[in-house]
Amino acid sequence: MEFRPRNYIAEEESHALPRSRVHDHPLFTSCPPANHLQVDFVDHENHDFIDPLRAPATNEVVSIEGVQDGESSFTVPSKAATEAFVKEWTSFKRFLMQKFPVSKMVSISSMSDVIIKTSNANLKSSTSKHLEELDDPEKFAEEDVKVITGQEYVSRLHELKDEIKHAWSAGDRVTSLKLSIKVARLLMDTSVLQFYPTLFVLATEVMDMLGDMVWERIKKKAEFAEDGTRLCSLSENFKAHNICFDAKETCYNWFCKVGSTRELLPRIYLELAILPCWRFLVDRPEESLQRLVLMSRGLADPLASSFCRLYMAHCAQKLPSCDIGHLITSVNDVKILLMRILSTKEITHGKSMNNRGLLVSLMEPTIEYTMKCIFKDASQRQVGSVLVELGLGRNQVELFADNPCVSVVLHHLLKELPSEVVSSNAVELLRLIECSSDKSYDQCLNYRLLGFRLCERRPKLDIVNTVADRIIQVVTLHDKLGDFLKIVDPYVDIFLQNQMDNHLNTILEGVSERACSKEIVEDDVVVLHSILKKLLSHFKDLEYVFALNHFLEILDVMYGSSRSIIDMQILNMATRNGHINNPTTIELLFEVCHSLHDGIDFANVKDDDYQQPARLISHFVLMVDYGAEIEQHLTFLVECRGAFGSINELKETLVHSSNRLATKALKDGRKHLSFVKSCIAFSEVTIPSISAQIRQLNLYLESAEVALLAGLISHSDGLVDSAISCMQSVDLINGPLAQVDVDALVTSIQKLCSLLVMVPGNPELGVTYALKSILSLINSQSWITSRMKIKIFCAIISLSATLSQNKLPYNADLEILSNDLFYGDSSYVQELVSLSEHVLWNLVEVIEQEPSRAARGGMALEACNCIASSFKINNDIQPVCSKLIETAKSSLSPNDKYLQSTIKFLELQQPFDFTNQLRS
Repeated sequence: MEFRPRNYIAEEESHALPRSRVHDHPLFTSCPPANHLQVDFVDHENHDFIDPLRAPATNEVVSIEGVQDGESSFTVPSKAATEAFVKEWTSFKRFLMQKFPVSKMVSISSMSDVIIKTSNANLKSSTSKHLEELDDPEKFAEEDVKVITGQEYVSRLHELKDEIKHAWSAGDRVTSLKLSIKVARLLMDTSVLQFYPTLFVLATEVMDMLGDMVWERIKKKAEFAEDGTRLCSLSENFKAHNICFDAKETCYNWFCKVGSTRELLPRIYLELAILPCWRFLVDRPEESLQRLVLMSRGLADPLASSFCRLYMAHCAQKLPSCDIGHLITSVNDVKILLMRILSTKEITHGKSMNNRGLLVSLMEPTIEYTMKCIFKDASQRQVGSVLVELGLGRNQVELFADNPCVSVVLHHLLKELPSEVVSSNAVELLRLIECSSDKSYDQCLNYRLLGFRLCERRPKLDIVNTVADRIIQVVTLHDKLGDFLKIVDPYVDIFLQNQMDNHLNTILEGVSERACSKEIVEDDVVVLHSILKKLLSHFKDLEYVFALNHFLEILDVMYGSSRSIIDMQILNMATRNGHINNPTTIELLFEVCHSLHDGIDFANVKDDDYQQPARLISHFVLMVDYGAEIEQHLTFLVECRGAFGSINELKETLVHSSNRLATKALKDGRKHLSFVKSCIAFSEVTIPSISAQIRQLNLYLESAEVALLAGLISHSDGLVDSAISCMQSVDLINGPLAQVDVDALVTSIQKLCSLLVMVPGNPELGVTYALKSILSLINSQSWITSRMKIKIFCAIISLSATLSQNKLPYNADLEILSNDLFYGDSSYVQELVSLSEHVLWNLVEVIEQEPSRAARGGMALEACNCIASSFKINNDIQPVCSKLIETAKSSLSPNDKYLQSTIKFLELQQPFDFTNQLRS
């Protein structure tokens, strides 16, 4: 058995594509002549091209003046719009239930007899009453107050709803109406403020159900006779004259029954429930709304009154068309109620004014919903008239005069106004906020909302300047950090967009003074997160952000998830523009990484929460470049290893960076050899701490290659030994390997064989010591498959054949010992031949034992190509190749391209008679 001699230089030249020098670019000949490529562009003034996608956003300002005249009613809503509004109402009711959850205990008044009769309400014992009195002494001051749990109250209302439905189905309309009146009467009881929204939602569901049943009954009477004969089919837009007398009489009778209800509040609710039925009697049913609004003024309780108006706004949407006059009247009436609540200092309706804040918060959703209804479908021409009717100006031109507005009403007005109106009247709106100084709503939130609304549509520059100056004056009057942050948060965007650096510095200085003086709460951290995020998003250069006054001070007071998110944004921004070489920036970013690392709970961390911070920190370390200060760079890597030792991915990055530093130092020759040794030592210490064995293996091989480039033979030998030991412990540490890990391990072993071409053989242990270690690994591990063995055996044979050559295909390219020196040593070559012969027979044996025909054929061809490339085709090798070809022929198709190319390759290497044998 003899290795085939190879001339690698000659082979490379023979396989290279022919080259010839050209004068022109090869693609130029297929293009049109150069003069044809010239396109004259003339910018004609009258033919400017306008790209609608690139055109700047218009800053059109819509003034209130001159657009107020015109309609005062909505257009007829479409069916889709009606369905959307129903979904919105359902969502709104869910919001009410969530914001004001069911109370644990609910007191029962005399108005709630329908609940008392069949509920578990009971007289409180002296003990329980005393305990309740400790929680709320005023509420339970009366003796013998009957109480019920909130859940029992809710269950009883659901039972009543079912009773009404069953009575209706049984034809007992009178019972259904009586029970519905009793349910509506419950809404008169506001003794438990917190429970009222839940009561409203459940009671109005009963009202809506009753209204639907009455509607369907009258509609059926209009379409069918008593005997069931169809009289007509009503369209969606039917008129009153389409309705027969019998149906109208039934409808009128229902309104009379409702109108005879003794109490005012139940009477209004019941008429609102059947409000759409006015369509059977008149063509303009919406005219009754103004009458109902005026009736609601007779409701003394502010909470019951405001929620009654809320239900009126909801029921009005069921009509084909209506104006917004009744909604504006409702808002004005609620404003009066709120001003009375806020101005009185006495006890009202048996409730202490300590409940004033709760009462206002309960009324707020009614204002919010009504405002949405007012501006939902209002045209731009209506806005001015609406604002005048709301008392915010003397006429449609002089709007937003110095008339104060209840703060909570103003807040929801600001929320619903069209963005064009807000941007063009920002100064007037700001003055309106300043004039509204009541305690119904946090004025800081109104300033904040105005800022967000101004960000929707950029106002004119003079308006921006006026607003910005005034906001700075306002915000400096607030000493509390929370109030300060609430106001300035949205205006940071405005200052950045308009390059108001002085205002921005003032804001950052104010935040720093208030945040650094004491510990900040979590809500403040969330707002700080918003502000810092805007700063980072606006500037492209991170160094400019770091240079902002007080930025780093503000960053230091942050904590928790908000701090981690900002840290990640900073690192992402820092690493997206290439290398980081400013020492000050590197130091600051290191502190950012330290903060991010400390925020990770490695004991309970999830993979998703861990991967992104780990990736960003690793990327930062990889991007750091100290230039010629290589010693400082290595010190930085040592510091990173100590600071971020819990991140496995980072350790791998540190080894890559260390090896890169060593390679960079070698470009100046061997004068930095001691530094290179330090880098190798750093890698040798770091690699064992990496948990993944295959990653360790690859890093050992990479470091060994660097050591070899530096001529550090002993270091490279030690690293190769570590790599082999790592391979031998893979199965022991990790257990069964996944397929991707198996493939990676085979690739790593092949890479080791390639590296061993440059590593001088060990005179003491023998030149085949490393190869024998690999063979030992193959024989000792049960998880190594036949396919893996074939690839590794082929790699060992190819390496042995390469080492036997007169001239190696590559080397370390330094003046160090190389395997070329062993050429001509018979014992050296004989040792390689002996090992290869042993591997060859193992190779053939593994192929014969492979059970899969297709896999067996592929492995036979792979082995045959390796053997023919490595050995001379003589009497020892010829039978082996013939046997492998026969195995491939019996396992694969005769037309298999790999088989045909292998046979062709063998024809070029063998005598003529053997060629005929292959073809037969």
